Amino acid sequence: MFTECYRKLIDPFKRSIRNKLILTMTLLAVVPVIAMTAMAAENTRSSMEEEIMETNQANMNWASIYLGEQFARMNNIIYSIQISDELHQYLALNQEAPAASRFDEQKAMFNMLNSVYYSAGNYVFGVELYLKELDTLFTFNSMDSRIKAVSEIPEGYHELFAQHKDFTIINDPDDPQKFHMTRSMNRFEDQAQIGAISLEIKWAEFNQTLELLDSRGDYAVYIADSAGSPVYQPNQEIQPSAEALEKLAGTKESSGFIRTAKEYVFFHSIEPSGLRVIKIVPAHVINESALETMKYGLVVGGLATVISVGLAALVAWRTSKPIVRLANSMKGIQLIKDREVVRSGRVDEIGLLEKNLHGMANRIREHIRDNYLMNLEKQTAELKALQSQIHPHFLQNTLQMIGGMVYSQKPADSYKVIRALSEMFRYIVRAPDGLVPLQSELDQLEHYMLIQKQRFAGRLEYTLEITGELRACYIPKLSLQPIVENAFLHGLEKKQGEWKLGIEVVCEPTDVTIRICDNGVGMDTEKLTEMQSRLERLTRQADRVWSSGTSIGLVNAASRMVMHFGPEYGMSMESEYGQGTSVTVRIPCNRGGEAL
Repeated sequence: MFTECYRKLIDPFKRSIRNKLILTMTLLAVVPVIAMTAMAAENTRSSMEEEIMETNQANMNWASIYLGEQFARMNNIIYSIQISDELHQYLALNQEAPAASRFDEQKAMFNMLNSVYYSAGNYVFGVELYLKELDTLFTFNSMDSRIKAVSEIPEGYHELFAQHKDFTIINDPDDPQKFHMTRSMNRFEDQAQIGAISLEIKWAEFNQTLELLDSRGDYAVYIADSAGSPVYQPNQEIQPSAEALEKLAGTKESSGFIRTAKEYVFFHSIEPSGLRVIKIVPAHVINESALETMKYGLVVGGLATVISVGLAALVAWRTSKPIVRLANSMKGIQLIKDREVVRSGRVDEIGLLEKNLHGMANRIREHIRDNYLMNLEKQTAELKALQSQIHPHFLQNTLQMIGGMVYSQKPADSYKVIRALSEMFRYIVRAPDGLVPLQSELDQLEHYMLIQKQRFAGRLEYTLEITGELRACYIPKLSLQPIVENAFLHGLEKKQGEWKLGIEVVCEPTDVTIRICDNGVGMDTEKLTEMQSRLERLTRQADRVWSSGTSIGLVNAASRMVMHFGPEYGMSMESEYGQGTSVTVRIPCNRGGEAL
């Protein structure tokens, strides 16, 4: 059997000098190419390693400078509080001062914290001021402002006072996406610690800089403590190895480079925070470059082999002619624009290959066209969704109402409405554009209803009932407010007498059901059937919800739910003419978005 196979293998070369020449030329072309490719790959790997080291060390230098500027900007916020006249006057206030004087100074302190908070930027979530000698803790954020008497050092300040540090940076124990930057306040005469100022800050403020360091998406980039252990890492898919952490903990240099068995570790200190920015480049990145060079070397070697074989088999030039024709035909294929290509009309293997190639090109062209149309429709949908986020008439009516309240009601009542409107705009601007926590969406609805109850005081009755725990439930941003606006516009505002609007949230193990009911004028059977039909079509054509029509109210909210969660979730509607309307929203649990 072996002899028979050997005979069949060498017979073609015995019978044809052309085959012998082809084999000889192929060996002469392939062997040097392989050797040269291997040498080029190693040289490229060494050059790539050197280039990566130089490039990353330069990038780490500017990144650390920029991160340091960001921390310095936060430090300046703390200094602005520390040197404020309001703080000095409050500290100088005698304990036996009249209550009115103490109240005025406390009010001035809150005004100062309010000014600092709203001028700091979106990345600051709260400000705390702890006065140790006065056993007083001031807290100010978007949801709360209070002064509290404390008998012991509050949680989060123990490390600062126990170790007599100037400042600390500690992760929020409840939310790893936030941290507390706390700086000590020292008495000038004896440098004794008399208090501290703390900022609650969002780590995402540094994401843009860290993402620039992770240009490929397969590096590990994070902010670490002085020992190299991760403090904040946006992309946690790639973790530093134990060897890298051990070497980082042992180095005292402010910047540098460490080589381990599987990775390249770059580090640079971030002044004046005492933290480090770390970038870990896996070794396979350099190896891939060498493999890429090897691949192109083999391509070049293959072309050289083809040329050598062509010269050796010059007598068979007619055989190469259809291949050249096929190559010319391939040049005429356009994947974006249709172009008529003249085919050779052959019926052999070359003709079959040509036919299949053109068929494949047509299918790819159709796929590109369909994908383009689908993306265009989705972008149109997103544009219309943005247009529905806040109604201009609602804003106009609210501003007119506030103008009237300033002259007719207490300042506190006007402030509540202004605060609610401010929180609505803050939510629209600061919240992520995709999925948001359901609790945040309900809070936004509470602000909206506060304004509506003020507008229709004595006429509107509003209730909100939540059964179960919301947990990690997410919903597309601004999905519920259009439903409530629709209830006012088409239901309640056309009804005489008392208005009632109720929202019921029922949390189940896997799903959440939200039911919004009103006692408005309702719908007739024909209009209800039309709306139910449109909502049902969304489950069958979720990618083409705006292919016709301009409705951006209920259909907008329902379509975004279907696009995020699939056709099994979404919205349904029931209504009875003269009795009211009920809209039911069903969404899943534990499909996360971005924490606010």
